[in-house]
Amino acid sequence: MNNSLLLNKALKFLFQYGKESGLSEETIINRQHMIKEEIETTGTYTHTLEEITYGATLAWRNSAKCIGRLFWETLDVFDARNVNSQEDVAKHIHHHIHHATNDGKIRSTITVFPEISSSQKVQLWSPQLIRYAGYQKESGDILGDPANLELTTVAQNLGWQGEGTPYDILPVIFQWNEEPPSVVPIANEEVLEVEINHPINLDWKPLNLKWYAVPIISDRYLEIGGLSYPAPFNGWYMETEIAARNLVDSYRYNRLRDVANQLKLDTTSTTTFWRDRALVELQHAVYSSYRQAGVQMVDHYTAAQQFQTFREKEEKLQREVKGDWTWLVPPVSPALTPIFHQGIINEELSPNFIKHKRPKLFKKISEMTESSRPTGCPFHS
Repeated sequence: MNNSLLLNKALKFLFQYGKESGLSEETIINRQHMIKEEIETTGTYTHTLEEITYGATLAWRNSAKCIGRLFWETLDVFDARNVNSQEDVAKHIHHHIHHATNDGKIRSTITVFPEISSSQKVQLWSPQLIRYAGYQKESGDILGDPANLELTTVAQNLGWQGEGTPYDILPVIFQWNEEPPSVVPIANEEVLEVEINHPINLDWKPLNLKWYAVPIISDRYLEIGGLSYPAPFNGWYMETEIAARNLVDSYRYNRLRDVANQLKLDTTSTTTFWRDRALVELQHAVYSSYRQAGVQMVDHYTAAQQFQTFREKEEKLQREVKGDWTWLVPPVSPALTPIFHQGIINEELSPNFIKHKRPKLFKKISEMTESSRPTGCPFHS
């Protein structure tokens, strides 16, 4: 990014930050002058902790695909820009999981690593800090999560070995500068998981359904004022994310027919509406299981109403809310929520979260043959 473009983005953010934070016009102008001189001298600039904190909350407020933006001001921000080793990065990863989980009382959290153009560069390869492995069997069937087949292969080629269950917790993989990738094992005790049972049809144990408590996204950059930071972040689950997508999508766990069979539904024809009936019961099971386990979760009706409240609050402040309707509308009973019946302009504002591409080395390692895997795994940390 050239200096002129970076400066424009920086000044725009600093003006918004200053105005919304109640800073005086003189304070804002002085800070803008400081940044202008820094960019002209070095080609970049450094955010203060207060700017990083507010920028991260604004990124949540601006997230077009997020239905849970009512709580954007409650984000816990951890500044990890001063890390200087793989060990430091690993400590922050473990800390984020622990802090966010909070024994089920989920805390919205973001950990901000050094800016991508800095001398200390962190590249997170894992799409989430917590993910289940996926294994391709000789029969062609997949054990575990098909979405993570390639990530699992990379982890194995870097020396990690799973237990071969449908819910093996993958390590977090990241690269420090241009060094070989690091593998951060995530112990089972670190991850709060919820077994899924039905509050009425109580014999669901044979289905062996479960999911983890906290979705910690790690394949996005936090963009603030033209600078981009690797920054894992999380909110909490809406029940449809697990019960209508992760456990049901044909390219994920694909368990809807199993649920229908457990409920003894007639699956011989789509006109028995067995898919719809099984899907609703699975929503009920997931939501009630999380509540029973004391793990924070929101249902799609409450989430939709919370979004309406968020939108009304923003409009009173004369801030138009942008959004991606296709993501905001819940995948189950969308017409029963107010969002379905309203239009919204889809536009990406700044600050925001920008998806990044995996490095070429990721693909190279995923294609390693068994004979070329490293022995003793020098990448392991």
